Amino acid sequence: MVNDSGQLYTMEGVAAGLVMIITAYFVLNTTSIYTPGDTHITDMQLEQLASDALAMMDTPEAEGAESPLHSFVRLNDGAGFRTMFLDCCKLRAGGIDDNLHMNATIFYCDRSHDEIKSYSFGLSDVATGRESAVRVSRWVQLNTRPSGAPGTVSNQYPVLLVEVLVWRG
Repeated sequence: MVNDSGQLYTMEGVAAGLVMIITAYFVLNTTSIYTPGDTHITDMQLEQLASDALAMMDTPEAEGAESPLHSFVRLNDGAGFRTMFLDCCKLRAGGIDDNLHMNATIFYCDRSHDEIKSYSFGLSDVATGRESAVRVSRWVQLNTRPSGAPGTVSNQYPVLLVEVLVWRG
């Protein structure tokens, strides 16, 4: 004979099963790390490292002093910029570090033609295009046009964007 006494246990089992499935779904979704498809964790670390290096270079060493970044841009000292930037990007003090490469460019506004133009800043490494590079930038405002800069850079308070492309080689 069939009776209704087993239905309560069946409904309780289905409800418990649904609770376990929903709990597993929430647990798995909260522990997942989503990153864009073309960005890897090492690229994000390199980008943060390079961004921190530019921020350190943009910090004056004393009250009222000029930051090293401003000095390098003002004097158009690309070699000094490269040396200090790569030194700041080292992951450990002293010794040999990762084989980092960089390409620095300065962007500015040509007000006479209303165009954004750029010029290379110092020695640049040649990229093959297969490297996974990251781009970091920092704004620099000077009182006068940098020495050695193209003539189309404004003489009065030019605002320049220093952009650095960094990759491991």
